[in-house]
Amino acid sequence: MSETLLEVKNFNVTLDRSPVISDLNFSVDEGEFLTILGPNGSGKTVLVKALLGLLSYKGELNWHKKPKIGYLPQGLNQMSVKDMPLTVRDFFGLKKIEPSEILKHLSHVGLESGVLNKSAGYLSGGEFQRMLVAWVLSSNPNILFLDEPTTAIDVAGGETIYSLLKEIWQKHNLTVFNVTHDLDIVYAYSTHVLCLSRFGHRCYGVPKEILTPDALNDIYGTNVKFYTH
Repeated sequence: MSETLLEVKNFNVTLDRSPVISDLNFSVDEGEFLTILGPNGSGKTVLVKALLGLLSYKGELNWHKKPKIGYLPQGLNQMSVKDMPLTVRDFFGLKKIEPSEILKHLSHVGLESGVLNKSAGYLSGGEFQRMLVAWVLSSNPNILFLDEPTTAIDVAGGETIYSLLKEIWQKHNLTVFNVTHDLDIVYAYSTHVLCLSRFGHRCYGVPKEILTPDALNDIYGTNVKFYTH
């Protein structure tokens, strides 16, 4: 039986005097793949940053086991570093990792050693995201926070990245917090889902049990195409 890893109680986050997260309560067990779902502006990224201690909050945030966190923030892609003279080797050098460890983690995500001397900014979108996953895993975390990890990738590439993440999650018994607005990802990869909405509606639980058409309409404020998987 899984043990509780994190409890969040009466959680509130305010930005520029405006409440973004109000009185949120949920818990996460070890080994869960939790997807944080909701439309733009619903507070998904704000919640992640507050859970990571990057934003101030009020309420209770209780880790039952010391977290060792790997964080892949939103918006980091090959275009953001294209003008920098930064190779993949340099990128990993920021963490001062042994070369053998770098190669091991690159291999885990399906990248060969030849990628080390390539400019990070000139990798394909899929290669860059694989490199980022390897970079995050190189710290040997037990918890992953992923904020829209496939934003700059096409549908096929996104599915590949999520298949890779699922394999890594299962193999290393990680706990994953994943932010997305893609319902297909929720059904295919998540054990649990936390729904946030600009309209105050919320839901938390097993995707197939709680993501009813009515619940999705409440979360998104409009009719949502609904498929079961």
